[in-house]
Amino acid sequence: MEGHNGGDSAGKVIEAFGQFVIGGNYAVGFIVFIILMIINFIVVTKGAGRVSEVIARFTLDALPGKQMAIDADLNAGVIDQETARHRRALVSQESDFFGSMDGASKFVRGDAVAGLLILIINLLGGLAIGMIQHDLSLEEASTAYVLLTIGDGLVAQIPALVLSLATAIIVSRVTTEESAPEQASRQLSNPIAFGVAGSTLVVLGLIPGMPNGVFLSLGGMSLGLSYFLRKKLNETPLSTPSHTADPDSENKSEDLLELDWDDAGQVDVISVELGYGLIPLIEEEKHGRLLQRAKGIRKKMSGEYGFLLPTIRIRDNLDLSPHRYQIVLNGSARGRGDIELGRFLAINPGSVLEEVSGKPTKDPAFGLEAVWIDAGDKEYAQAVGYTVVDASTVIATHLNSILRSNAEELLTYDITQHLIDRIEETSPKLIEELIPDKLPLGVVVKVLQNLLSEGVPIKDMRSILETLSDIAASSKDPVILTNHVRSRIGRLIVQQLCDPQDTLEVLTLDPDLEQLLNDLVRTSPSLEDVSLEPNLAQSLIEALSTESQSAQESEKPAVLIVSPTIRNWLAQFVGKLRKDLSILSYREVPEDQPIKIVRTIELNERT
Repeated sequence: MEGHNGGDSAGKVIEAFGQFVIGGNYAVGFIVFIILMIINFIVVTKGAGRVSEVIARFTLDALPGKQMAIDADLNAGVIDQETARHRRALVSQESDFFGSMDGASKFVRGDAVAGLLILIINLLGGLAIGMIQHDLSLEEASTAYVLLTIGDGLVAQIPALVLSLATAIIVSRVTTEESAPEQASRQLSNPIAFGVAGSTLVVLGLIPGMPNGVFLSLGGMSLGLSYFLRKKLNETPLSTPSHTADPDSENKSEDLLELDWDDAGQVDVISVELGYGLIPLIEEEKHGRLLQRAKGIRKKMSGEYGFLLPTIRIRDNLDLSPHRYQIVLNGSARGRGDIELGRFLAINPGSVLEEVSGKPTKDPAFGLEAVWIDAGDKEYAQAVGYTVVDASTVIATHLNSILRSNAEELLTYDITQHLIDRIEETSPKLIEELIPDKLPLGVVVKVLQNLLSEGVPIKDMRSILETLSDIAASSKDPVILTNHVRSRIGRLIVQQLCDPQDTLEVLTLDPDLEQLLNDLVRTSPSLEDVSLEPNLAQSLIEALSTESQSAQESEKPAVLIVSPTIRNWLAQFVGKLRKDLSILSYREVPEDQPIKIVRTIELNERT
């Protein structure tokens, strides 16, 4: 409205840009404006837009791989659930950020284009208003409106350039946990950077014809700043905190005394602790394969037993000797062993043709005679009959053996609840009637643990829960319930021992011996109170051990079939000593399963 008056009619800022920055010469103003437009539009904005497009594409393409890496670390026990959740949130935030910045760069580019269009509109509109409405000549209108237009364009172009630069810095910086100011302050505090810059400026200042004073002054300041930063870095590690009583230190001490539940340590269900010398076994860059082996064991056992095993944590333990490991279940060590890193363990299965030289030891998983050998002797040891495994396999085999021997301890209340929730999705009425009206969750957990303690998988959860629902009205004793469940899933138990079409070779007890045991169990108040004459007990154990060993040598399962009355007691009596002996009742064997009695344990043979 007042532009024809010139001067500060459009504001003192625009007048200052029109007079001071371009000296009142609109030709100079056009040149300066075009230069800024080129820098902003072609260099900064276009570059930032291209960077944001590429990063957004690469980030989205890498998103599935990052998610899989997080899941792999979680399954391997490298991280816990909370860390995995935090890392997934960071990955999602990163993809959202760069996707948004790709769109934001288009706004910045549009801002630069809008500045050019506004300049043209102001110029043409100002000339038209000045010449038509205010009867100014072309020269007078140009002097007034062109200077104001250039000043206004420069005023608008400066913040646009700053915005473009800010966008370019954000999208092109390396993504770390630090913010952009933290990255800048850390990198600018590097004394080497100021030393190199100061030396360069000093060299330029010594060249004749250059503005020597400016270059030498800036170079000296940079070198001085480099010296100051280097001295500060050298002094920082040597400084010690003061022990004088000041309010800040007292407040910090009070804060340290405030504890919460995070400070109370909780044990993991499964963990493998390594001495610091065995850390290379879990470092992928050093071809450590222990993490993959542990993940494979967890996956295989979960498929066999019918429930997802808890995460296997692998961590270092400085209390252990450098080359020792221990396997911990629920906070207590269940197995230990020593590893010769870089060597192989040659296990003697009992039928080697020739012994190999090395460091004698025992296989930690099964107690077999073994030898630690060098890598060069591996093929020879295999040729003479040794079973040769690497260090990771030794620990993994030991872990597998312990987990199978203690499978019942791996089934927690949370895992059981998850199994029940999955059944509830397809059979809601079954769960509604069973838990907690007929049976509490604790009894169900005990029944499942009883099954796992004898190596019975719980894959058929629907049949197990249906059986519990049928029997719960008459008994809530976990032992009785377990017997009924075993009878219901007897076919699954037998299929673990032999193929349905094959004949199951079994052991039986002499009728007189079985009758004697039946009478003892019936007359005892509980299974724990059953008392067997020592000589008879020893003879029975020796006979069953001999038959189990014979079956193992012939690579066949050792199976003893007895009456349902004594099955539980006999399983408790012999099971802990002979894990390889399966004790079944007559009710658990399907009617169509072929059976062959290979041996009868007679009373008069062992008394």
